[in-house]
Amino acid sequence: MSSFSHNKETAEHYLQRFLQSTTGHFINGQMVANGNAETYDNLSPINNESLGRVVAGRVEDMDAACTAAEDAFPAWRDMPGQERKKLLNHFADLIEARAEEIALVESSDCGQAIRFMKQAAIRGAANFRFFADKAPEAQNGLALHQAEHTNYTLRSPIGPVGIITPWNTPFMLATWKIAPALASGCTIVHKPAELTPLSAMLLAEIAHEAGLPDGVWNTVNGFGETVGKRLSEHPAIRAVALVGESATGSHIMRQGADTLKRVHFELGGKNPVIVFDDADFDRALDAVVFMIYSLNGQRCTSSSRLLVQNSIKARFLDALEARVKHLTVGHPLDPNTEVGPLVHKGHYEKVMSYMDIAKEDGATVRAGGTARKDLGNGNYVSPTLFTEANNQMRIAREEIFGPVLTSIGFDTEEEAIALANDTDYGLSAYIWTNNSGRAMRMARAVEAGMLWVNSENNRNLPSPFGGIKMSGIGRDGGDYSFDFYMETKNVCIAHGTHTVPVLGA
Repeated sequence: MSSFSHNKETAEHYLQRFLQSTTGHFINGQMVANGNAETYDNLSPINNESLGRVVAGRVEDMDAACTAAEDAFPAWRDMPGQERKKLLNHFADLIEARAEEIALVESSDCGQAIRFMKQAAIRGAANFRFFADKAPEAQNGLALHQAEHTNYTLRSPIGPVGIITPWNTPFMLATWKIAPALASGCTIVHKPAELTPLSAMLLAEIAHEAGLPDGVWNTVNGFGETVGKRLSEHPAIRAVALVGESATGSHIMRQGADTLKRVHFELGGKNPVIVFDDADFDRALDAVVFMIYSLNGQRCTSSSRLLVQNSIKARFLDALEARVKHLTVGHPLDPNTEVGPLVHKGHYEKVMSYMDIAKEDGATVRAGGTARKDLGNGNYVSPTLFTEANNQMRIAREEIFGPVLTSIGFDTEEEAIALANDTDYGLSAYIWTNNSGRAMRMARAVEAGMLWVNSENNRNLPSPFGGIKMSGIGRDGGDYSFDFYMETKNVCIAHGTHTVPVLGA
């Protein structure tokens, strides 16, 4: 049996239970089906056929989850960090034990190629292990000495928190948000994307199997305008962490205003990759292709604007065109597939609309630009390269979130900086140059929360991760995550030697 056939057969086995029973919620340690509730079809991006029915959560469901998280919080907060460390490392073990199931279910549900989803469980487990090991030290603060006083700080978990995750790489991004929340001592209510609910339910099952106390982990399925809205309004929820669109972040800020919720947003981007003529040509080409066409172009940090120095533009675009045309589009469970189907028919139509927009704006469709109807009834798009563009075109300013790259030429370092910064977004940027002075100048001048020099997106768990401008608020990673999920208290102790002011003596 070929690897592709094995993957399909095994995926069908894992998916069968979602077809046979309605996917509900996980609240206070119990799977909740709500038999009379409204449901919707979870459609496969592979063929737009149903993977099963999912409960569309109601306000009452979200209230029950938030109450459960609130009730469970004191005991989880007071559990010694060393105990949380053991539980969360066990959680990581269970993720790894179900790695094949997670990869195949996730790939089927969101359309990402299995070659990338194989790492989903490994990365998710790594997130849990990293923050589990930091749980005992999460409360630690600073010692600040003065001549007559000593100040020290303590950190304590903020309370129940809401976690809202997207559909592009749902499993890994859920663990990236939830692991530090749990390690810090917060309880969570997870609202996964309605388009990709399946791996979130696997996580909820693992939470129960790992022995997390009832109410520490809650998952409510449904739509943003109902359960998402209620989560961001509920008075028991002290903070909301979101990975999603900038417009969604604005809604959550408004909805959480009355209860003064703390917010952490990782939002959209129109990220530049800037290639100078002194760059390592082949390595830069590899990175440009990887960072827009892997994960179907559905990644917040994808480099969707190519700024290439005019002195090498013709040669670079020729080589890039050949690579784009050679990409393998196909079934996500086929190990040979490099670009799979887009997550949903609505998103597919949005991405396809930019093919006409590019032509209307005067750009050239140098590669792709077509739907792949030959691959069946799925949401397949040809990897696309737009050239002869400028930074005022919609294809250069709007987040397309698909396997679509817009290229723009530049002459000078100053022009490259101006082009890179001429955007409402500021999540990430990529610089390719062998001039170390230029790299340092660019790193300071380019407006982005994260910048990689002579590299594709490389993940380092202790490093800060997040954007500026319309790309987000706050930082994930290492101690930066604990800063969000915890409150800092200052304690000032006098040495007994200072003079206390006297009044009314």
